Amino acid sequence: MYPDILYSELEDKLKTDEYVLIDVRTPDEYAQETIPGAINVPLFSNEERAIVGTAYKHKSVDEAKMIGVEAVAKRLPEMFKTLLEINKKHKHLVFFCARGGFRSGSVVAFLQSLHISALKLQGGYKAYRAYVNERLPEVAKDIELIVLYGNTGTGKTQVLEALKRKGADVLDLEGCANHRGSTLGAVGLGEPNTQKMFEALLYEELKDRKGNLVFTEGESKRIGRSVIPEYIFDKIRDGIHVEVTAPMDIRVENIVGDYVYETDHELIEALNHLRKRLGNERIDHYIQLVKEDDYRTVARELMIDYYDPMYEHNPKNYVFRVENLDPKKTAKVLLDKFIK
Repeated sequence: MYPDILYSELEDKLKTDEYVLIDVRTPDEYAQETIPGAINVPLFSNEERAIVGTAYKHKSVDEAKMIGVEAVAKRLPEMFKTLLEINKKHKHLVFFCARGGFRSGSVVAFLQSLHISALKLQGGYKAYRAYVNERLPEVAKDIELIVLYGNTGTGKTQVLEALKRKGADVLDLEGCANHRGSTLGAVGLGEPNTQKMFEALLYEELKDRKGNLVFTEGESKRIGRSVIPEYIFDKIRDGIHVEVTAPMDIRVENIVGDYVYETDHELIEALNHLRKRLGNERIDHYIQLVKEDDYRTVARELMIDYYDPMYEHNPKNYVFRVENLDPKKTAKVLLDKFIK
């Protein structure tokens, strides 16, 4: 039998460098969702897995296994070299695939035969997912959220980052979703996270918090591809609401800093999605300004004519207001106010 370990037994061990998770699924599977912190060392390429799966369904199990063995044989020396390098930094290698079956088991058996400490995550990614589904509501149950609201560009994310650096508990919903939550929210970030990855990262952010007061940013229920679980969204709605403000010039610089870094094609694509709301003439004007590198005018006009009216349409009752001229100083003000 392969030496198995449950994720519940492994979780605390992963806080040290002795243990590391290795995802042997394909690069596509890994890109979709994985266990946070896992390293991808795929047993099959995306194409090879598809071929093996087709053989399994339409030919025979034995033929599928033979195709798999032939594919792995070509990659085994390079894969083994990679695993040896990982093993220099981590004493125990813990492997997983989709369900903790053939792929992870075969790698563990091979390494065990060479006296390398290798374990198989029992149940694979599917079991990890079940674990998060069970534990996330539990770790979120007692939190009270201090929720930062404010117009686009007021630097709420920078304030959260400063709070985290100062040791505060923070739930970065946009970071977990890999999306900023607006029409332009994916610019420069790549693909938004899936719901499964979003929830795994929420769990990571909340499980080791030091207390129950947690800072976060006010969001709509959907961020990119991800939907905030109802039990967390209720805590946003019922949380301690703080308004963050900033002068327009600072807001413009924040937006340019966040969105402009060789992203013109993404900006133009995102602007095209606003044609129904803002009209062709205005969007054509903004696209021309982007092509002329006049990003600040685009940012300013979008905030004044589009984002600010939307924000003012949904007023909140705030217990505190703070002007964000410097995220470090703003973070200190918030800590002094709410963390005794």
